[in-house]
Amino acid sequence: MHDIRFHAAITELPAAEWDALCADANPFVSHAFLAALERGGCIRPDWGWQAHHLSLHENGRLLAAAPLYLKGNSHGEFVFDWSWASAWERAGGEYYPKLLCGVPYSPVPGPRLLAGHDERTPMLQRALVEAMRSEADRMGLSSVHVNFLQETELAAFGQGHSNPHWLARSDVQFHWHNHGYRHFPAFLATLNHKKRKNILRERSQVAASGVTIEWRSGDTLSSDEWRQVHALYETTFDMKGNHAALTAAFFRQLGELGGTAQLALARQDETIVAMALFIQSNKVLYGRYWGASVDLPGLHFELCYYRGIEHAIAHQLTRFEPGAQGEHKLARGFLPVRTHSRHYLANPDFRAAVAAALASEAQAVDAYVDELQSHSPYANQGRTEHSHADHSRTGP
Repeated sequence: MHDIRFHAAITELPAAEWDALCADANPFVSHAFLAALERGGCIRPDWGWQAHHLSLHENGRLLAAAPLYLKGNSHGEFVFDWSWASAWERAGGEYYPKLLCGVPYSPVPGPRLLAGHDERTPMLQRALVEAMRSEADRMGLSSVHVNFLQETELAAFGQGHSNPHWLARSDVQFHWHNHGYRHFPAFLATLNHKKRKNILRERSQVAASGVTIEWRSGDTLSSDEWRQVHALYETTFDMKGNHAALTAAFFRQLGELGGTAQLALARQDETIVAMALFIQSNKVLYGRYWGASVDLPGLHFELCYYRGIEHAIAHQLTRFEPGAQGEHKLARGFLPVRTHSRHYLANPDFRAAVAAALASEAQAVDAYVDELQSHSPYANQGRTEHSHADHSRTGP
């Protein structure tokens, strides 16, 4: 029998033991990244976040864990369940708080059920899933949500008749894959003429604008440069009417995590006028945040996409995930991939109603992926390989 524990801070768990449970070096579930969010003041009950991390122990040894939070709203999750909350509250229920297994403010697929990588892993992953469900029932919560799962973790939730509690949901992101390109022109050469011409035009606009662009590792930025970067992020969120949840303290702590943070910076004279912030693992580049105090044609695409592709090629990274949503990414070489989430709704009638809605949603997502793949930007349509084109049905 495993000893199941819940933790109000990631620092209650040993960093080395937590990180050893991750099957790959995904930076978003690293102890250091999650601790930086908590220390930096991004995880706050008044913002709807309260750490409730899950761990399984045997004879005092940490066997498995999951990044878990009590959520007082649905902000910062990117798998949208606002309509579920509204429906349940109209019926007289309380949707919040709920449990969320995921990474705050980060719509990035990756490990969620941290259980090592040996013959015991599947059993431990199932134990984590059951522990989350039992905790929600014990606390009288409406639901549990596990967002942006890796495909290798889906079996832990069961399927079909073996999945009486967990509802399946899928969405689409756009990722760029490195096919051994020698340089950016080699990548461009694989695109059809129209897409290639458009990218060259956008890049030439930026080159003619007079801004200076540089790529920097986060651990080389000064305190003042980090201050400017955060101010651009904050201002851009404010202009869009969104809450800038990541604090200046968190940004500075990113700079202390070696080369985890990478940035494309645009300057006019010595002033940083635009930035794109990336997180990097040993194999993957993740685009996260953009901010600008100027409006220059093509600058967003240059910093957020083209400089990221160049960096991925130069460092032989296998993939570049630029963030959530955005059909405009398709025309720039990013292809559709599925993302996966699983949802437990405690009330069986409510669960049945949501399951019916998800079945319809799944058909729409399938049709959307089919439509996207008919508009591949690559001259060789075969570039859309099976890894980009998961047509598996995603309804419950």
